[in-house]
Amino acid sequence: MFELTMPKMGESVAEATITQWLKNEGDAIALDESVLTIATDKVDSDIPSPVAGVLMKKLFNENDVIQVGQVIAHIETGTAQPAASNPQPETSNPQPETSNPQPETTSPKPEARNQEPAASSQAPVAKGSGSRFYSPLVRSMAAQEGLSQADLDQIDGSGQDGRVTKHDVLAYLAQRASGAVLRPAATAPSVAEVPAPATPKVSETPATGHGFKAPTPTVFPGDEIREMDRMRKLIADHMVMSKHVAPHVTSFVEADVTAIVRWREKVKGSYEKREGEKLTFTPIFMEAVVKAIKDFPNINVSVDGNNVVYHKPINLGMATALPSGNLIVPVIKNADRLSLSGMTKEVNELANKARTNALKPDDIQGGTYTVTNVGSFGNILGTPIINQPQVAILALGAIRKMPAVVETAEGDVIAIRHKMFLSHSYDHRVVDGALGGMFVRRVADYLEQWDPNREI
Repeated sequence: MFELTMPKMGESVAEATITQWLKNEGDAIALDESVLTIATDKVDSDIPSPVAGVLMKKLFNENDVIQVGQVIAHIETGTAQPAASNPQPETSNPQPETSNPQPETTSPKPEARNQEPAASSQAPVAKGSGSRFYSPLVRSMAAQEGLSQADLDQIDGSGQDGRVTKHDVLAYLAQRASGAVLRPAATAPSVAEVPAPATPKVSETPATGHGFKAPTPTVFPGDEIREMDRMRKLIADHMVMSKHVAPHVTSFVEADVTAIVRWREKVKGSYEKREGEKLTFTPIFMEAVVKAIKDFPNINVSVDGNNVVYHKPINLGMATALPSGNLIVPVIKNADRLSLSGMTKEVNELANKARTNALKPDDIQGGTYTVTNVGSFGNILGTPIINQPQVAILALGAIRKMPAVVETAEGDVIAIRHKMFLSHSYDHRVVDGALGGMFVRRVADYLEQWDPNREI
């Protein structure tokens, strides 16, 4: 009997939520065939079976939270028949927590050990309260931090279906330490219950767990109220956190990319025929960013409290829009080691995996600098928000034909040129205007100095 376990999904991923079982008990499973899908704080992913066999026992249900290394299911690898015709004795299989609860002895995560454990007289936190379910990790943290059932019940969960995560508990503890008071969130009215328009008021519920109070909007008759999906909640929380912790400054430069446009038009057909890959502008821009980072390595850093981490590898994040409309940032690892052709293949592969929801947790971790292409939506420039804990992000605007003054041997002339704006947002705690401005100017210089005779 093979035990299918929750695999390690990345350094910072400790738990995941089962979103869907793709196989039922008794179903045959082929080698490397997906058995279930899970959702983490980073990405959704399938769990394949490393063996062929028959699914004999599912130890958890959909929407249950599982820990890394925990047994998810039992797979019979012999000639056993489906469970319906050859059931296994229940006593031979370890039961999931939902059917055989164990005493809470799990040690808390290091981040949660910032206060003394509560007195043992406090009542233990239940696995669920109403429609909410609390994972073993959350309940363990609650026990260590002295949080009551009422405390947990009033925390706004950022996980799937409002589930309370480790980050929500840590945010609550920070709020409590600072003296802020959290109150239970009010339930939004349904469309049928929408009252007449009223004057907006300030909500008593802090937005995204960072202590800010957001105004409640006026809801008109006929309006539709939809809850954010899990990924949108995570994006919202990350964006608010970034603006909260980092003072953003944005510098803009305009680049003449006429030489690049003409060169790409000349070589893209032969390149695609030879390599089977489309040559877009993105890898060309990424190469220029890598060169500029080598010139200004202090832009390739991260902030850790009062410390600055100076990264040796150059791992470029590539902000990508998903079919759902949400945003994800796959990472090109060691981009400084790639040729332009290699960069093209990496960009195309990650973009395709994002479009088909095939990204793995490792594909979106470890970024040290991020590039986002707002020009793909027809925008000429933007003011991007830094992807924490990085300290800078570059937005690429749309390439447009523009009249421009061109210096020639016979004097200045007006000509039609291909131009674009580069918008560079950076963390003013560690990046001053000189560094932030010179860096984006250097990126533009590399783009403008493109060799029209370059081979690829």
